[in-house]
Amino acid sequence: MLPTRYKNISLQHANVNKPLCDIFLILLLHHFINRSIINPHTELQTRTAMADILGALRSLMASHTPPLDALVVPSEDYHQSEYVSARDKRRAFVSGFTGSAGLALVTKNEALLWTDGRYFLQAEQQLSNQWRLMRMGEDPAVDSWISINLPQDSSIGIDFWCISVETAQKWRSLFAKKQQKLIPTTKNLVDEVWKDQPKAEMNPVQVHPLKFSGRSVSDKLKDLRDNLKKEKTRGIIITTLDEVVWLYNVRGGDVSYSPVVHSFAVVTTSSAFFYVDERKLSSEVKSYLEENKIIVKDYSEVSSDVALLAANKLTSAKGTESNGAHDAEDNSHKIWVDPRCCYSLYSKLNPDQVFLQQSPLALPKSLKNPVEMEGLKNAHIRDGAAVVQYLAWLDKQMQELYGASGYFKESESQKTKTPLGDAKLTEVSVSDKLEEFRAAKEHFRGLSFPTISSVGPNGSIIHYGPEPKTCAELDPNSMYLCDSGAQYLDGTTDITRTVHFGKPSQHEKTCFTVVFKGHFALGNARFPNGTTGHSLDVLARVPLWSYGLDYRHGTGHGIGSYLNVHEGPHSISFRPGLSVPLQASMTVTDEPGYYEDGKFGIRLENVLIIKESSTQFNFANKGYLEFEHITWAPYQIKLIDVSLLLPEEIKWVNSYHAKCRQILAPYLNESEKAWLKQATEPISA
Repeated sequence: MLPTRYKNISLQHANVNKPLCDIFLILLLHHFINRSIINPHTELQTRTAMADILGALRSLMASHTPPLDALVVPSEDYHQSEYVSARDKRRAFVSGFTGSAGLALVTKNEALLWTDGRYFLQAEQQLSNQWRLMRMGEDPAVDSWISINLPQDSSIGIDFWCISVETAQKWRSLFAKKQQKLIPTTKNLVDEVWKDQPKAEMNPVQVHPLKFSGRSVSDKLKDLRDNLKKEKTRGIIITTLDEVVWLYNVRGGDVSYSPVVHSFAVVTTSSAFFYVDERKLSSEVKSYLEENKIIVKDYSEVSSDVALLAANKLTSAKGTESNGAHDAEDNSHKIWVDPRCCYSLYSKLNPDQVFLQQSPLALPKSLKNPVEMEGLKNAHIRDGAAVVQYLAWLDKQMQELYGASGYFKESESQKTKTPLGDAKLTEVSVSDKLEEFRAAKEHFRGLSFPTISSVGPNGSIIHYGPEPKTCAELDPNSMYLCDSGAQYLDGTTDITRTVHFGKPSQHEKTCFTVVFKGHFALGNARFPNGTTGHSLDVLARVPLWSYGLDYRHGTGHGIGSYLNVHEGPHSISFRPGLSVPLQASMTVTDEPGYYEDGKFGIRLENVLIIKESSTQFNFANKGYLEFEHITWAPYQIKLIDVSLLLPEEIKWVNSYHAKCRQILAPYLNESEKAWLKQATEPISA
């Protein structure tokens, strides 16, 4: 099977037909946008290209009505998505920074890029000297910077489709103190400059059958409408892509790595609307939607329909009675809007008719039903088998091609062998091999995010993305971090393992061991109902803190059921704002790490299911919860300094490894079973 990266490239450039000079510029910009490390030979060309883009934007800002003192370019699309389609990567096009999180600000004289701790090193490498990196958590937030640094009465432009209600309201309140104004741009100015912007994705919508979804559309709509009535609202606007497809039990392919469809939904107490490009719908899908009383309308109609909804005039079809007339019997005029909704749609409503609360779909989507739970467990077993096959293959390749001592031995490699030509292993070639192992598994539908395959210093870049032309060759004397996952019809996976095929230093072993101790401490915690992930985050960090170590990212995120690999509303994070209590049947990752700039990175990650716990006592009759690991792949024993482990940690890793052998054996051949047996031999103090 062709690896995902090459499928995306072939689709993206399939219809290019331009003069030779334009093609050269396109390829130059594309290389810049997607590179991982700045190439010194093209840095001058890159600076020139970026200067041209910034100059064109500033010209449009000056001619805008009113003229703009600054332009905000967010990462998000019209649905506030974390991962977006190629045509929506506006911030990457403007700045050259390709991380999934960030925000660009262009003023008359400056260009600034904000991103979080996962991407500091990557941004330093990818930003040209036209840009200044602003580190979230260390530098002033973008709204504070604007308020302080731009003059009174400044106009700050943004596409209102690409900013959430929550953010827009916060900024407007702050800007008002200096009479600064947040201005909707007449068009998206980046789209005006981006002449080679990719076309909108046109991928078929597919029904996600009951044997995988576990609940019918009618049941989900009933629960949703019960919530609408409970809060005395007559309708809801749903803009988040994973919520739309989860509600209607459909999936698509409009965003790489996430099986979602560019669409909106509006649901009232009597009707359900699906706003989507109808060309994506087969006759079978149309029949399915009709059977479930879901009205299909064009994607572009959502704006006018929200205005009709506000006026209580939204109809289910031409010539029919207004749904609003029926809904008005509930004696409610309010419309439910999630704070993440794009501000453009919110602006169609009167503020006094908005019930601004988290979507009532967010929590039910995160609470996996028994069918979804079973599917996730099965998907992680198959995925774990693929990871073990990969590690066994990679171990053999490192020994044969590079003379490495291998996964089990600790002697330092002498590099007696040097691979020739295509025989060498690179961060990209080995990640493609991992995808091959996954692709052979039942229900495989692609990767769940771009594989983070990183050797040595690249491992210290938390969300490093290797590219074929710039990636590193594997080194038997360096750490190798691989964070990867897949989409299967019955579940989404995410796993990280860090390994060494030579002789790790004592410092590397110590760092790995304290990361493992944090991973163990969180994954084996018991806690009362009502506990938030923010409260638990410290458990994973305390072992690192005792050595003066830490990491700049959250410790855990929810994960979807053949949906987004990052799923809320809960998380395990040091950020106090993310405080949704953890509940039984949620999924969450456990992924502490440590990153030494310019040297190596370590991360260990398993997916966990939250379940009820039996405790000896039950303080305040709250009930207690615990985690169940559903990820299966060994931890490399030679990287663990056993002298630093407590007896309960040794007991747990031996038990976990025994389960790995038992659970994965049916999916492995004899040589792979032998490798796994050796990888999971019991350890002792």
